[in-house]
Amino acid sequence: MALLWRKALETGVEWQDKQHKELFDRINRLMDAMLARKGKEEIVNLVKFLDNYVVTHFGAEDQAMARLQFPGRNSHIAEHKSFKEQVAGIKKDIEAGINLAVVIETQQKAVDWLTNHIGVVDKELGNYILQKTDTAKKSA
Repeated sequence: MALLWRKALETGVEWQDKQHKELFDRINRLMDAMLARKGKEEIVNLVKFLDNYVVTHFGAEDQAMARLQFPGRNSHIAEHKSFKEQVAGIKKDIEAGINLAVVIETQQKAVDWLTNHIGVVDKELGNYILQKTDTAKKSA
């Protein structure tokens, strides 16, 4: 069962939405692999992606928040830190041995991140960016 990208998840900030959609696609790959009983193989790919994603995407959001003096910056950064810690925990679990529980937990954490962080917190940031700049539609 694939996750469907919904307009409700869009922030309206082109670079931010593009990066969110890539994360969405990667989680769908894991879900598809799980259905094909190949989740153990795909989880390694997802974690490699997440290692890069937390640097690139969170860095871009942090730069935008600093540049535009986003008032919710500290709490937003705290959420990013929490997700980074979750990714680090998943990596440790994988190093200890990939099993079905690790795959399912990873999928659940990723879906939770999509719905709660992207659908609520990043949407608030996107609205702020759009209000503060004419160039929000340009790449960061």
